[in-house]
Amino acid sequence: MREITFAQATLEAMAEEMAKDPTIFVMGEDLARQGGIFGQFKGLPDQFPGRVIDTPISETFIIGGGVGAALAGTRPVVDMHFADFIGVPMDEIFNQMAKVRYMFGGQAKVPLVLRAPDGLTYQGAAQHSQCVEAWFCHIPGIKVVTPSNPYDAKMVLKAALVSDDPVLYFENKILYKEKGEVPELGEEEPYTLGTAKIVQKGNDITIVSYSIGMKNALGAAEKLKQDGINAEVIDLISLSPWDKETVLNSVKKTHRLCIVHEAVKQGGFGAEVAATVAEEAIEYLDAPILRYGAPFCPIPFAPTLENMVRVHPDDLVRGIEAVL
Repeated sequence: MREITFAQATLEAMAEEMAKDPTIFVMGEDLARQGGIFGQFKGLPDQFPGRVIDTPISETFIIGGGVGAALAGTRPVVDMHFADFIGVPMDEIFNQMAKVRYMFGGQAKVPLVLRAPDGLTYQGAAQHSQCVEAWFCHIPGIKVVTPSNPYDAKMVLKAALVSDDPVLYFENKILYKEKGEVPELGEEEPYTLGTAKIVQKGNDITIVSYSIGMKNALGAAEKLKQDGINAEVIDLISLSPWDKETVLNSVKKTHRLCIVHEAVKQGGFGAEVAATVAEEAIEYLDAPILRYGAPFCPIPFAPTLENMVRVHPDDLVRGIEAVL
């Protein structure tokens, strides 16, 4: 099987779906001229003339225009440049695109994909390094996805592009250059939004994560294996809706749970997972739930301080070995 990068996988998804559906178009800053600041749209302007549109530096216009275009019958893909800027068009997101279909009794729909590069890079500092996915999991009417590898990046984006509901597609900036196996066109398995994957089976503890947090989950699982501890690792992929059945069934088998994400721990999506397990499967737990995330502070600029807010596999290993 061929290996391509996360960015190439998303580019393939866009090109394949745009070739099939002429109503799909892309709008955002520096897309037609530059191919996106991370190169994730490179080549699309030449392949689909007039369907990759550069916009003014106005997040309100980008999202508002996308919502209007979706209501008019197209399938816009809007690029947020950095997920950190998503606070600017919040009214357009949680009061408009999330609620239109409900408020019009299904007579109108907003098939829009909002692509939002997120996460710590290196010295991106406080305004270009955040993970804000948990904000939107609290809003009915929006789907939230966070793939962790090239294969899922492609298949999740293809599923988002054909969804009749708005989808927030968070794509970690560090993952753009990560390579992984992706089948040739026609050999892939379609992805259903809201489905998690068990990427490693085990019996001793369940580790749940998503996006770049899967590096910590899998890294910790590998270290634990050296000590004879077999962790079951689950990639949520989709956060809203999320596949609680897969997590609950795993916890019922392993009797222990560890959750990790790069986002700030306080109020992070890990709290939703922990609360659900506590509500619906507490009698299966043999130890307290472990939860890892960034400390409650802005992301520092200094490399030494930045490293301190990152979660590392060894953090998980210490906690898991303690509860075991």
